[in-house]
Amino acid sequence: MSVVIIGGHDRMVCQYKQICKRFKCKAKVFTQMPASLGKQIGSPDLIVLFTNTVSHKMVRCAVEEADRCNAEVVRCHTSSKNALEEILGSICA
Repeated sequence: MSVVIIGGHDRMVCQYKQICKRFKCKAKVFTQMPASLGKQIGSPDLIVLFTNTVSHKMVRCAVEEADRCNAEVVRCHTSSKNALEEILGSICA
């Protein structure tokens, strides 16, 4: 399963990837808005939006890409390790 994480904290990127690896998921993490976010997202199975730490523009772009590739979108207000573990636990289990 491939996961794209939009938002979160820069210092947590490695931990987000480790958590995804434990759940046997490939992960891409975008904490900042790159120039061509839509092209870099690709075709994931799941997009996790940490809504507290992300701009409206990034959310809009991620949701458009999710619609294009039929990916599931999960929105979470907090961007903690536990929040990501709960999301992946409920979807990947």
